[in-house]
Amino acid sequence: MEVSLHRRHAVVVCLLLCCLAGGLSSPDPRHREALIQLEVSMQTGGQVVLTDAEKRLDALLFKMKQEEVSRADFPPAMHFFRARDVISTSPIFKLLQKMPKGGALHVHDFAMVEVEWLVKNATYRPHCYMCFTDNHSIRFIFSARPPAALPRCSPWTLLENLRAKMVNSTELDNSLMANMTLFTDQDPELVYPSQDVIWKTFEQCFRALWGLVTYAPVFRDYYYQGLSQFYRDNVMYMEVRALLPEIYELDGSTHDPAWTLKTYQEVTRQFTTEHPDFFGVRMIYTIHRGVNASTMAGAVEEAMKLQRDFPDIMAGFDMVGREDSGRPLWYFKDALSLPAGRGVTLPYFFHAGETDLEGSEVDQNLLDALLFNTSRIGHGFALLRHPVAKGLSRKRGVAVEVCPISNQVMKLVKDLRNHPAAALMSENHPLVISSDDPGMFGSSGLSYDFYEAFVGFGGMRSNVGSLIELAFNSIRYSSLTPKQQQKALALWQRKWDTFVSENAF
Repeated sequence: MEVSLHRRHAVVVCLLLCCLAGGLSSPDPRHREALIQLEVSMQTGGQVVLTDAEKRLDALLFKMKQEEVSRADFPPAMHFFRARDVISTSPIFKLLQKMPKGGALHVHDFAMVEVEWLVKNATYRPHCYMCFTDNHSIRFIFSARPPAALPRCSPWTLLENLRAKMVNSTELDNSLMANMTLFTDQDPELVYPSQDVIWKTFEQCFRALWGLVTYAPVFRDYYYQGLSQFYRDNVMYMEVRALLPEIYELDGSTHDPAWTLKTYQEVTRQFTTEHPDFFGVRMIYTIHRGVNASTMAGAVEEAMKLQRDFPDIMAGFDMVGREDSGRPLWYFKDALSLPAGRGVTLPYFFHAGETDLEGSEVDQNLLDALLFNTSRIGHGFALLRHPVAKGLSRKRGVAVEVCPISNQVMKLVKDLRNHPAAALMSENHPLVISSDDPGMFGSSGLSYDFYEAFVGFGGMRSNVGSLIELAFNSIRYSSLTPKQQQKALALWQRKWDTFVSENAF
């Protein structure tokens, strides 16, 4: 591929030199076409050779896209909360839903599932208590007896008793859902006027659902439901950022991170047994980046132990939380150097560059992530402002995990056509598409983010080759071993061939 590209580049350079040396009064159309074709060949999927059936599918998608971009309400130019219903009716979106997308490599454990499932399922279980906080949020706990009061919270209310007094609990359910998601039917620009406001609400949503998802029976079912939603969206493999918190039982007893990881492993095995065409899940152990250096060192120690005890499911380590207000990677250099100092391999998958604070200490996270040999870069929104980091990530094959809807909702970019990943795709920089926290955004699975990337980032140039390479990347840049990658790609190829044969008219 590289040799072919270099040869084509050389041909174009020779043509241009001839053009300049000849002193032509007007450009030669051949030179123009050569330049256009060179740019096309350099984009994501530009080197993919399509079969006849794929070419027919490509022609169909191109026609669909022509109609899409002419719409007054062009979805990538709209906030996702307003665009979601428009996207869901799009013929392109409906096709992408059926497309085998490979893997989702950037998804967070407690934001995988649509919040409607949490409310309609978890909060209707016995022994579920709720209280209202003094900052207009909610908290939940499951308990066999009335739980002890929480500070700055109303007395606990048993939900089954509360609902028994209601003729219709729809309004209550809708209110609970509103506390667990950022999605709003109001103008999102007015509801969330700044990054500070939306991040504060985002973190409050996690606190609201915490008592539900960390209850052992719900924890198991929630994870299974998350796998089901991604599987239905034709995702065949996942890598999940997991906090591995203490999981509690009805009597108040708790389980440690090893139990939590083992439970993930058991549920994954159950799911893959029941769905043989689902390739599996690996976990990236995470901790909030607001902790101190000592706590981080303890987390790295725990990660090394889990990596040793659960090599099949434990992929590596990362930090979560808002970069702008958290401590930068370099603050934790001693803790992050522990594995290498002991000759232990602990892969890192750092969130880095999820910021627009150019020149700040946090803005150096991209370079520091590469210094610590990160396997991938989470978000990497600021990568275009760091030519050295960009060059290093390309040279080392360190893919950027791009989460289009997340970056827009969290107010890093307004119009997704202007997302930095559009430029990265134009030069086939290593990247994968993922959905981050779909449950928080009123999204589901991976198709909405694939739509935004294909239609918004790619514009009219992205094609079936782009889709093939993005799906391929999700396996190539995964934490799977080379042998596992080969097996996963063979499975994906069979799914892809079936998809093409059923949709290439």
